[in-house]
Amino acid sequence: MEDCLGNATTVSTQADLAGVNDFINGFLGYHQCIAGVLSVAETSHNGLVHIYAGLLWMLSETGGVPPAAREHARKAQAADGLNAREQLLLHVLLAWLADDMVEVRTTLRAVLTQWPRDLIALKIHQYDDFNNGRALDMLRVTELSLEAAADNAHFQGMRAFAFEQCHLLDHAEEAARKALAIDPQEGWAQHALAHVMLTRGRIEEGLAFLSAHTQEWKRLTSFLYTHLWWHKALFHLSLGQKQAALAIYDRHCWARERTFSQDQAGAVSLLLRLEFAGCDVGARWQDLGAYLVVRKADVSQPFLSLHYLYGLLRAGLPEGKALLAAIRQAAGAEDSSVYTAWHEVGLALAEALSAHAERRFEDVLPWLDPVQGRIEHIGGSHAQRDLFGQLALDAMLRTGADNRAQQILEMRRLATPGDVPANNALATLYASAGLPALAAEATARGKHII
Repeated sequence: MEDCLGNATTVSTQADLAGVNDFINGFLGYHQCIAGVLSVAETSHNGLVHIYAGLLWMLSETGGVPPAAREHARKAQAADGLNAREQLLLHVLLAWLADDMVEVRTTLRAVLTQWPRDLIALKIHQYDDFNNGRALDMLRVTELSLEAAADNAHFQGMRAFAFEQCHLLDHAEEAARKALAIDPQEGWAQHALAHVMLTRGRIEEGLAFLSAHTQEWKRLTSFLYTHLWWHKALFHLSLGQKQAALAIYDRHCWARERTFSQDQAGAVSLLLRLEFAGCDVGARWQDLGAYLVVRKADVSQPFLSLHYLYGLLRAGLPEGKALLAAIRQAAGAEDSSVYTAWHEVGLALAEALSAHAERRFEDVLPWLDPVQGRIEHIGGSHAQRDLFGQLALDAMLRTGADNRAQQILEMRRLATPGDVPANNALATLYASAGLPALAAEATARGKHII
């Protein structure tokens, strides 16, 4: 039987085919149907079903290698008659279990060279590229599927986000529009277009665009559901609508799957941004921190772990200190695939976050400044990593580094002239600097609330 992408499989029953297609549609489209492959795998003897079930467990971001992933790999190895493509996918799973990400990427490219419509291989390659700050590789690997999959909305969404991460915004918007012309509900393309609009300061347009699609998001997995709402909250914050953004946090960003890594990181990020915008978040740090205690030793993905760290420290929990100790250890563990990220960049960011959380604001910039130009190595998108830029700016404003802060704030205002938080900060800065006319101008712009 062929899967829903037209790739030949060794599947021989409708039940197994449904499980395979649930994984494909769920992974590429961030649909909740992705869990269907796990149900099918409970009784299936097909190798591909178990390969996909194992890959799903590897994507679950539990902080280590899930035992279930190893069990599914064992069952896939024991299965009869995998075809050539499936054998390569099994090799991907086994290499990932062995933390050999170089071999994972090499094998994924081999799959795509021979079967360019295997968009699962493309998505996993981009997933690893994204987590390690390789934006150009995210884009380059899509070329292997361009001719064969240009008619697929998920492919165009993946290509759009890769373009956006390479700052090729015109190309990103073009690809996102192609995806949405094929399928107006393609969530990853909506996400890529939201990035473009945020970067270009098209705030009102971005808010209107996302608002028109919110009812579609209920079918999405918790990550993309909460993340699209997170993007909507950023537009509200830029417009000075703090209460609207806070309501999104309560009703959407921290209201689905509170044990999932991406939801936790998004909640930490939005809560801190709300504070930067002058919003009183009450006891939300304590509520959030209670769900982060299980992450006290999780250093598997630096971008995520740094968010866990800040949330734990702001909640005042001892697990924050434990995670900081684990990060310091990871920065010296040369045999780990994430050693370079921790050693070169991540540890300094962790120390800066720790200083800020403990209100040692004078210690933030000495840690942050030396690594600001290399933050992409920890993964995350430009919009997500902007949190560290805002952290640096907050430290400048708190420690009287007004000359530096003024430069950064005006650069931010060039991109988004009506950004309310930037204008409010500039109004305060110019007033204290004895520049009342500029303060009044910024104050007027800072009232841009609709």
